[in-house]
Amino acid sequence: MNSNIEEYFEVETLSHVSIMRKLSLLFYTLVVAFCGTAIYFIAQFGSKLQKAGLNHAHKPVSGNSFGLFADSLQHSLTHPSAILLLQIITIVVVARVFGFIFNKIGQPAVIGEIIAGIVLGPSVLGLFFPGVSGFIFPAASLGNLNFLSQIGLMLFMFVIGMELDIEHVRKQAKDAVVISHASIIIPYTLGMGLACLMYTQFAPTSISFLSFALFLGIAMSITAFPVLARIIQERGLTKTKLGSMALTCAAADDVTAWCILAAVIAIVKAGTIVTALYTIALAVGYVLFMLMVLKPFLNRLGSIYAGREMVSKAVMAFVFMILLGSAYATEVIGIHALFGAFLAGVIMPDNFNFRKIVTDKVEDISIVLLLPLFFVLTGLRTQIGLLNTPELWLACGGITLVAVAGKFGGSTFAARIMGQSWRDSLSIGALMNTRGLMELVVLNIGYDLGILSPQVFAMMVIMAIVTTFMTGPALELINWFFKGKDAAKRPAVANTRTFKILLSFDAAESGRKLLQLASQLMGRKQLNNHITAINLTYNPDITTTQIEEFEKESFSHIREEAKKMKLQLNTRYQPVIDVRKEIVKITEDEHYDFMLIDAGKSLLKGTFLGSLFQATKVLYPENLLKTITGDKKLMPQLLPTNDMIDQKATTFIEEAKCSIGVFIDKDYRNSKDIFMPMFHPSDASLLRYAKKFIQNNESKLVVLDALSNVHENEYWDKEVAEIQSEYPASIELASDRTINKSLLSKFSLTLISYESWNSLVASKSVWLEHVPSVLIIKHTEVPEDAPLNAGTMARLATKLIINKE
Repeated sequence: MNSNIEEYFEVETLSHVSIMRKLSLLFYTLVVAFCGTAIYFIAQFGSKLQKAGLNHAHKPVSGNSFGLFADSLQHSLTHPSAILLLQIITIVVVARVFGFIFNKIGQPAVIGEIIAGIVLGPSVLGLFFPGVSGFIFPAASLGNLNFLSQIGLMLFMFVIGMELDIEHVRKQAKDAVVISHASIIIPYTLGMGLACLMYTQFAPTSISFLSFALFLGIAMSITAFPVLARIIQERGLTKTKLGSMALTCAAADDVTAWCILAAVIAIVKAGTIVTALYTIALAVGYVLFMLMVLKPFLNRLGSIYAGREMVSKAVMAFVFMILLGSAYATEVIGIHALFGAFLAGVIMPDNFNFRKIVTDKVEDISIVLLLPLFFVLTGLRTQIGLLNTPELWLACGGITLVAVAGKFGGSTFAARIMGQSWRDSLSIGALMNTRGLMELVVLNIGYDLGILSPQVFAMMVIMAIVTTFMTGPALELINWFFKGKDAAKRPAVANTRTFKILLSFDAAESGRKLLQLASQLMGRKQLNNHITAINLTYNPDITTTQIEEFEKESFSHIREEAKKMKLQLNTRYQPVIDVRKEIVKITEDEHYDFMLIDAGKSLLKGTFLGSLFQATKVLYPENLLKTITGDKKLMPQLLPTNDMIDQKATTFIEEAKCSIGVFIDKDYRNSKDIFMPMFHPSDASLLRYAKKFIQNNESKLVVLDALSNVHENEYWDKEVAEIQSEYPASIELASDRTINKSLLSKFSLTLISYESWNSLVASKSVWLEHVPSVLIIKHTEVPEDAPLNAGTMARLATKLIINKE
């Protein structure tokens, strides 16, 4: 009875839904038909009114239809809004392209973005394509561009203020403040001395010597804290004594330099020292109000949001009001709006979570979209063509030489006096000599105030580019010079060493799976204290205060798993420019024996765009050269039919000097039942890895001998016999060579060589889609006659330890 009632109500419900759908369709059709008819009759009635002359404002349009369309299109193209949008698109694209190129050659992206600005300015685009330059950057449109760039700069300075860790500066205040202030006062003095030589020839006629000299001094003294922080992160120096000292010095330098700049601007605007004192007094009072009154209130606000993942729109509105109000106040006082934006960032709540949320909301729009506009405006002002005589270029070289001598030499000298080693002192000098974007900000302020002439402005921009560009090569040269000395002092190393394993992964959950697989492959005893998990990410914009949080999040799963296994695990998180190159370098420099990585996932897998992107890679200059010369190693990278492994993992396999395992996770649980197909003569080397699985995990191995020659290999027969004597029935040769979904479903892991995997992929074997989790091995053998240097010893250990019972 109850069943019939339920069926009845179910039928009634379905019937009711069907009726409602039909009524909705009928209603929609009637409304569209009625309104469409009404619109038609209204239009007809309006036409009659027009013919009757009631609409006297209407003027009939005559002429060629295409001509009218062309005129309309021309008007739309030259409309201020269209021009502004075209400018933003052009600037962002060119800036990102140049930033990417300079990243690839080991330089900070900001150098590429500065160069992009110069390329889009009169020095390149205006010189070679004046028509294009005039269309994209007409003089009348630069006001809008300048306004947006100033908004971007204020947001950027706000973020820089939030990145400053005042507590960190306090902890190392003694050494850092001495080095920082020496790195300001020495180049400042040299800059003022340089002004004596340049004033007569280069200073604008309306500018006093004091204003010119003070400003030239501050322009020589700036250090680009953001660029320096990125360089330290990319080189993995964040947690080192050198990195910590350099960051602290740069932070103290930033605060001091901006305070001095505010005073200099006050003096320049006021005209006399006495008048400037009133401005400086107002500025000091404002700073005290921000630090003593507003900051404690904001810290209270930050404590309320400490555990929250979101900040309300009302709070964000309040934050923006503080930013804009502070910028407005400092502009009115006479010390520039950018100083107010910087100070607003400094007083934001110390709570990391609050700062991260606010930074994430502000940083992308300011750095990616608005800040490149500033670079291009700087490029439009930089007329390198004005330096048209050898004397002018000699003056430019002199400015650069004085800048390097003051900042690099001053910082190095001060660091050495404070007890730093020569290596660290020189490295601090090279880092403090980085000027980057902050120098451009200062130079543009000087240009706007009329202190710098176009010629001097161009020279100073070139100096900023050169001093920033030289930071990376200078650090490399210092490391190379002292590396030889360190090696000479190092005691001789014995010809025995431990077996070192490196795990590399992107997603946190992948780390857990890799550790489980490594444990089953190598055994917990061998892993303990000799395994390192590394997570390198392409994130050059991460702040130093965020690194610890990102590291904690990245290794949360793998640390939890290591704790369960009672393993001593070393971890390393590092934001870098080129993940592929950095990991390959680590495996070689630190002599890892085996690297286990996750295969990753292709972003463009199965899409037309992905296929197009992969096809065009053959046209890259380096790839085209290797294709012409017949480099077979490159072909799997250029023409892969396999989308189970991302490009990064493929590159590791091709370039790493140690043995590698690439793991494709398909809901991996364990490695109890292993399938090992052999399609290549060198696949016999896989047995040493299978043997480890059997010894450490009691795995069962089924071998598919596709070549029917496994018994011709003496090494194979000997090893199999030894394994079976200890673990009977642990290895089985598959009698049926037919591979299908039914067979593969019996296994939990596929063990295969890199050569065989490429062969299967190239043949487009349909059963690849049904394989369980896969471990792809590329084994690196050591030649018998290889000299026993550190690298060879590292790889020899692979062979000895893996074969050890």
